[in-house]
Amino acid sequence: MVKIASAQARLFKNIFVCKKCGTKMRAQSRKIVEGKIKCRNCGKKAFRPKRKK
Repeated sequence: MVKIASAQARLFKNIFVCKKCGTKMRAQSRKIVEGKIKCRNCGKKAFRPKRKK
């Protein structure tokens, strides 16, 4: 399967998943590290990058 760069960027770049409820959010990684982004669903500030399958 050919991996297209634009599709990879759309699916995985700047997408993070809440560690508590699993909600996906798109944000800059710098803001995630600084703790400026909170989950819109549960309010936590703990995120992980979206996994590449």
